[in-house]
Amino acid sequence: MITQHLRKSGNSFIVTVPKEEVERRGWQEGQLLAVEFTELELRPVLGSDFRDAIEERWERNEEALRYLAGR
Repeated sequence: MITQHLRKSGNSFIVTVPKEEVERRGWQEGQLLAVEFTELELRPVLGSDFRDAIEERWERNEEALRYLAGR
């Protein structure tokens, strides 16, 4: 899957295909392609080491953190 940003160019919108992907697939300029677009929402994912550190601190400081959250 390729993820690209939608950009405006004059009265049109464009989505580019990276050169490396075109070469990998053997496509040529002017070739007819079928394209299906789907809106994409990206969400960050915590690494396991960072998640472990947060959980450890939560366990040690849960009472204080809950107190602060209610202020």
